[in-house]
Amino acid sequence: MPSQETAAVPAVPDAEPGKVRRWFKTLSKQKALVLMSVPFVIWIFIFKYVPLWGWTIAFQHYRPNLGMLEQEWVGLEQFRFLFSDDSFLRVLRNTLAMAVIKLVLGFFTAIGLAILLNEVRIAFFKRAVQTISYLPHFISWVVAANIISTALSIDGGIVNELLMWLGVIDRPIMWLGVGHYFWGILGASEVWKDVGWNTIVYLAAMTMIDPSQYEAAEIDGASRLQRIQHITLPGLKPVIVILLIMNLGSILETGFEPQYLMGNGMNADYSENLEIFVLKYGISMGNFSLATAAGIFKTVVSFILLFGANSLAKRLGEQRLF
Repeated sequence: MPSQETAAVPAVPDAEPGKVRRWFKTLSKQKALVLMSVPFVIWIFIFKYVPLWGWTIAFQHYRPNLGMLEQEWVGLEQFRFLFSDDSFLRVLRNTLAMAVIKLVLGFFTAIGLAILLNEVRIAFFKRAVQTISYLPHFISWVVAANIISTALSIDGGIVNELLMWLGVIDRPIMWLGVGHYFWGILGASEVWKDVGWNTIVYLAAMTMIDPSQYEAAEIDGASRLQRIQHITLPGLKPVIVILLIMNLGSILETGFEPQYLMGNGMNADYSENLEIFVLKYGISMGNFSLATAAGIFKTVVSFILLFGANSLAKRLGEQRLF
C-alpha cells in the first residue's frame, strides 16, 4: 500500500504586480480626471506644503531684517510662553466653546431642515424655502455682521422690540455689550447664515435612499416619524459620520470675520479666538514667532482630532475618510 504523503501546498502567486497593473489601468481609463487634478495638486504643493518651511520661525526669535539662517534659535520658548499666558488660555477656551456650539447647532439644524424639506410634497413651497435658506450663505460677513448688529441694537433693534412686545424683557438689552451672550449670538448667526447651504449634502444623500423602502414601510403601516427614524436617518448615517470627522478635524477653525466684526471691548473676553490672538498679539506686535507657534499648535491639534476621529470610526465599523 503506497504511503500517504501530505500534498504540497501550492505557492500563492504574488498579487502585488496584478494590483499595480489594475491601478495603472484605472488611471489610464480616467486620465482626463487625473489631468484635471494636476493643477490642484500643484497649487496644494506650492501654497500648502512649501510654506511649511516657515514653521522654523516658531523656534526662533525671528527678526524680519535678518535672513532665515541668521536668526536666534530659542527652541520651545514660544510654546512655553503660550501655555503659561492667560490670554492664550482664554482665547483657547473661547475657541473651543464657539467650535462646539457651531458644530452641534450646525449638525442638528442642517439635518432637521433637510428632513423637513424632504417631507414637503408641494414643489413650489419646497423650492421657495430652499432658496430663502440658501441666500444668507452668499452674503459677506461684513454685511451679515451689520445686519446682526442692527437687529440686536438697543435703538429700535427688532430683537429687543419683539422681546419687549412679548413681555420677556422690560427694557432693551445691549446684546453685543454683554460678554457671556456672545457665544449664543455667534451660534445663532452661524445657523442663520449657513443652515441652508449645509442641507445640500443631506438632501443629496436622501436621493440615494431606495424609494421602495418608504413604500414598503408605508404599506406596513409605519408613520411618517417612524419612516424618518428607521429609513431616512440610517440612510444619512454614513454622510453624517464623514462630515463629523471632517468637522472635528477643523474644530479650531472657528472663523475670523464674525468674531472680529461683532467683537468689541465689552465682549472681548468671550469673542476673541485663536485667529484674533494671532493677529492681535502676534502679527500686529511684530512677534511673528509667537504667531507661528500658535498656528502650529492649531494644526497639530487638528491633525490629532482628525486621525483620532477617523480611527474611532474605523473601530466602530462606520464610514471613514481613509
